[in-house]
Amino acid sequence: MVLSKPLYSLFGTYLEQLFNHPVRTKSITACVLATSANVTSQRLAGAKTLNQQSVFAYGLFGLIFGGSVPHYFYTTVERLFSQDVRFRRFFLFLSERLVYAPIYQALSLFFLALFEGKSPSTALKNVEKLYWPLLKANWQYLSVFVYLNFAYVPPMFRSISMAIISFIWVVYIAQKRRRFQDKLAAKEAAK
Repeated sequence: MVLSKPLYSLFGTYLEQLFNHPVRTKSITACVLATSANVTSQRLAGAKTLNQQSVFAYGLFGLIFGGSVPHYFYTTVERLFSQDVRFRRFFLFLSERLVYAPIYQALSLFFLALFEGKSPSTALKNVEKLYWPLLKANWQYLSVFVYLNFAYVPPMFRSISMAIISFIWVVYIAQKRRRFQDKLAAKEAAK
């Protein structure tokens, strides 16, 4: 009971900020979650020390793209498919899966590599090797959650529910990228 009052107060403040400053609040939330997910991924992989460049890259990506891009995409899609459109939820779902997910996946792979200090050509190699397997996994594992999000979660809370799901997804992406970078490093060392 003692903890419930501060938690309700904190949640209320968060919701107030989400309502009054949605992009800023979502960006900060995405930054914290992406950073936390990267640290979690590194710890799960058994890293003795954290790769600070990777942590910084995920945090920066979350801050710059993690709040603004989803906010404006979902706002636009909500306007495009107004309330009176038949099969509205289905169109929202399809637009997210077939437009947003592929573009955002490529954007994330490219900019995460750049933010880690890699060259643009290395970032493009990263996208070429990881894009299709990650996109297929995204469609396979996240589609049900995306549909449920559109079907049952009010628009104001969609970003919060997807942020929780994306935490797990970012851990997955970080592990895939780390394995790929380890393979590239091994090839470079062998030369």
